[in-house]
Amino acid sequence: MLRPVGDRGVLVQLGSLEQVLSLHDWLQRHPLPGQVDAVAAAETVLITADSAAAARGFAAALRAADLTPVTATDDALVTIDTVYDGEDLDAVARLTGLSRDAVITAHSDQIWTAAFGGFAPGFAYLVGDGRLAVPRRETPRPAVPAGSVALADRYSAVYPRVSPGGWQLIGRTTATLWDLQRAAPALIRPGNRVQFRAVRELVLAGPGPRPAGQAADPAADPAAEAEASAFIVRQPGAQTTVQDLGRPGFADLGVTRSGALDRGALRRANRLAGNPATAAVLENALGGLVLEARYDQVLAVSGAAVPIDVTSGAGTLRTVPVDAPFVVHAGDRVALGTPSSGMRCYVAVRGGFDVPAVLGSRSTDTLSGLGPAPLSVGTELRVLVAAASSVVGDAEPSPAAPPAVTELRFVPGPRADWIAADSLAEFSRTVYTVSARSNRIGLRLDGAALVRSAAATAASGPAAAELPSEGTVNGAIQIPASGLPVLFLADHPVTGGYPVLGVVLHADLDRAAQLPAGSRLRFVPAADAANPLTSPPSTTKG
Repeated sequence: MLRPVGDRGVLVQLGSLEQVLSLHDWLQRHPLPGQVDAVAAAETVLITADSAAAARGFAAALRAADLTPVTATDDALVTIDTVYDGEDLDAVARLTGLSRDAVITAHSDQIWTAAFGGFAPGFAYLVGDGRLAVPRRETPRPAVPAGSVALADRYSAVYPRVSPGGWQLIGRTTATLWDLQRAAPALIRPGNRVQFRAVRELVLAGPGPRPAGQAADPAADPAAEAEASAFIVRQPGAQTTVQDLGRPGFADLGVTRSGALDRGALRRANRLAGNPATAAVLENALGGLVLEARYDQVLAVSGAAVPIDVTSGAGTLRTVPVDAPFVVHAGDRVALGTPSSGMRCYVAVRGGFDVPAVLGSRSTDTLSGLGPAPLSVGTELRVLVAAASSVVGDAEPSPAAPPAVTELRFVPGPRADWIAADSLAEFSRTVYTVSARSNRIGLRLDGAALVRSAAATAASGPAAAELPSEGTVNGAIQIPASGLPVLFLADHPVTGGYPVLGVVLHADLDRAAQLPAGSRLRFVPAADAANPLTSPPSTTKG
């Protein structure tokens, strides 16, 4: 069965894990035209496209796919020392009818098999014998500690780093699940066997080499301070990160695309500064950023309507507009104030910011930790030399201020049938408010809670409706058990186990990126033409 995932994706529902692995293998060997990622999960494969036109051509090709079973070849045993003192250990005991000690024994005396990756780099879904099948938490935790050993549905897993999550926590480990300095960054790969070994305490290893893509600490490395830099950060603001257009194509490793949340604003800032669209910029949330120039530079700021003050070394103040290039001289300080509308602005410098690329991108992924750390006081920023042919752009009109209620178009599915019909009918009439708990991973929304359908609840038993984990995308409207929607943004997890009611159109995601806490929004069903499974394939060639 094929299900739509917004206007740029298709979810293939399959009958077994063997079929999932076979289709994923086929897609790796025979990528579809326009295919960006193929994400295997428990019972599905998610295929995303680089355009809506490409997604419309997926259906026929997928129906002709060869699903001949494949045999896993890497069954190496990975042993993980675990202290069983998780916050949810007692809850798991109640849910399974076992004692605490019996839960620990059941988890540690069996051999788990790594079925597929996802959610985050290094996160592997481990299949066991079913004794410890438990539902996810009703409300996900905003931050699960790194190394947490967890259970959900029939799976176990280890969280590679601090991240949101709804799994039941039963223990912790110091094992390093993801390390870019290893030839194979993931400690656990599909097909591996995994044994959890119960221990009373864990010995922490000393600090290892600095991970690739992580900025050097000038205090720890005096040579880093001496390197030439174009700017020094005097104030970082609430959150300022380096972003470009992201790192597509690595979702099967658990690496989401990430990149700028407002891609149109990034492109506009780069165009004004005379850069290619792929150049790295600074993404700032809610102002407060102050940069001091070390030498003359051309800058441009786009996105939120933010006041920009430039103060010279002699104390002369001038104000420059957004969406127009401007020059700063050595010693000048550039300060971004509080936006009058919008949330995120993008600071481009002619040449682009120079930080190490990780998997082909300079973007900071706040979920996985890939890329440079968010800016802090004293961060030194280097700039690439601009191409001789680069031309600084002319000022451009700024986008209009958002309306009182922002409307976001969406394609229903892939799991709209998990929502009760009357609740689903109310969804598009409900005005939601953006919560202060929102971030680059997603917008958490307050408003009327959605109710799951009786059929969905019955399919997983009376305790709680559970959906086997499957691939997710930027713009997914995920409905946890609490019923309050979460709109995924660029740093979303690669896979998730809560049903996705619908997916916001790619063209509307920039507007979602500019919604601060307290903003009001409504989801509006898109025209049928946006659904890749109901609109005819494109006949455009090339």
